[in-house]
This record gives sequence, structure tokens and C-alpha cells, in this order.
Amino acid sequence: MEKNIKFPVVDLSKLIGEERDQTMALIDDACENWGFFEIVNHGLPHDLMDNVEKMTKEHYKISMEQKFNDMLKSKGLENLEREVEDVDWESTFYLRHLPQSNLYDIPDMSDEYRTAMKDFGKRLENLAEDLLDLLCENLGLEKGYLKKVFHGTKGPTFGTKVSNYPACPKPEMIKGLRAHTDAGGIILLFQDDKVSGLQLLKDGDWIDVPPLNHSIVINLGDQLEVITNGRYKSVMHRVVTQKEGNRMSIASFYNPGSDAEISPASSLACKETEYPSFVFDDYMKLYAGVKFQPKEPRFEAMKNANAVTELNPTAAVETF
Repeated sequence: MEKNIKFPVVDLSKLIGEERDQTMALIDDACENWGFFEIVNHGLPHDLMDNVEKMTKEHYKISMEQKFNDMLKSKGLENLEREVEDVDWESTFYLRHLPQSNLYDIPDMSDEYRTAMKDFGKRLENLAEDLLDLLCENLGLEKGYLKKVFHGTKGPTFGTKVSNYPACPKPEMIKGLRAHTDAGGIILLFQDDKVSGLQLLKDGDWIDVPPLNHSIVINLGDQLEVITNGRYKSVMHRVVTQKEGNRMSIASFYNPGSDAEISPASSLACKETEYPSFVFDDYMKLYAGVKFQPKEPRFEAMKNANAVTELNPTAAVETF
């Protein structure tokens, strides 16, 4: 079931001026009750975004489309005669930015595309850190607290998943991306402004995330739910396929470093709600096998390292 509910859209330009308090309250409410919000006037140059979108779609046509079609044939998915629940209808490649870039290791990228993605990634990294400080302010944490937790001893991990979701003849038979929560920290998504598909689960209903021109969609990962002791939530989301149009999705994940120690902030901890403490890499090792399962058993498993093997691995995932 889908509901027509007003999705939270935040104008970051209003953080300067008399509407700052109202804007901060909107961000806080979105983090508590949605796990998602969309930002506009975020400082990313529109011409850069347009260029990245143009080159990403060109790269798919030149370098990825045939591979996607070959994948469909190899898995017998050309006709979709039955519902498919163990494969996603997506074409994807991954860029790592931090701690070490793989940008120049990706084949078939033009120099112009690499340069644009390097610039885009750095700007998103800075935006992610600014957003984390806004969350700190709303949570009553000192400025820089979340960045410090994410840093560990090696610095944060930051990477981008570049996806295309081609038109699907039978959308009811397969998802573009199956429902899941994101394992990491804060996610910044530059999505297609013409072809929709992203949905989040709110109060038992799947809600469309509206495609807005030059916006960035923000969602919170499992680590922020743990650090905030459940005040902020990571939320199940999915991508539904469409009969027409090829949907572009560029999702950048600002995550803790592999050795970062994750636990509820002391000022937010309480006995009534007890989230686990763990090393981020240990959580990712668990998540890699159970991405498409509910998050709650993952949290419980992390309270007891011996219980990790009790969860049933079903998926592999890029951890950057």
C-alpha cells in the first residue's frame, strides 16, 4: 500500500537567518520519524551535477548496458515468468574515495568522467561532515563528535555506488533493489529527477521518495541508530522497477573507519534501550551476509559475538 504523505524536504539555505531553528527542527524530526530527508540549496554546483548525470548515463550505455543484458541472459531473467526474490534488477559499479581511492582503477571511464566524479566525491564528503555536525547540534553532542567516532585510527571510509535501473518489462516480478537498511553512517544520494523508484517503509506503508531536480536525498545508516541509542533510525528502503525509463542512482556512503569503536553516546544512553557496542568492521562482516534481513537481529547478534554465526548469510555487499 502506498500513501501520499509529505516527504521532508529541507532548504539548507534557511540555516542562515531567522528560519534556522525551524529548519533544524525539520531535520531533527526527519531523522527521528523518517530516517530520510531531501536537501536543496546544498551548495553543490548544479552544472557539476548535470555533468555527472550526463556522463553517468553515457557510461552506462557504452560500458555497462551490454553487461547488464548478458547478466539477464545468464540468470534466465529475460522473460520474468515468475517472481524473483534473490536477484536485483540493477547495473552497478563502486568507487572508493577514502581511505584510498580506486578511481583510476575503474575501467572504461573517460578522463573527464573521472575528474568530475573526483570533484563530486570531495564535495559530498565535505557535505556529509557538515550534516553530521548538524545532527550533533540537534542531539546535544559537541561539534565534531560524530566525525571523531567515525574516524577511528585510520579515518572514515567513504565510497560511491553508481547504479542504473533499466526499464523492466514486468516490474511486479522483480525489485530494482530489495528492501534493506544501510549498514553505515550517513548516505547522500543523487538520484534521477525524471524516473522514480526509491521507496521507504514508514508506519507499514511504502512511501515514494520524490525525484526533485538538483536535490540530494539523505538517509541514516545503522551506525547512527546505535550511536543515538535509537533516537534516530535507519529505515528499510527499496527500489521498485519501472516499465519505462532508466533510473540513475549515485549513492555516496560516509561510514566509520574499519577500526572505529561504535557505541551509544553516553549522554544518549539509557537502561530502557540498550544498543550494542562493537568495532565497525565486525558489524560489516555480519551485515555482508544478512543485508536483506531485518536489522534488529544484527543488533542483538553484536551483543554476543558468538551469536553472529547464528544468522543465515544470504547476500554479499560492497563495504568500500
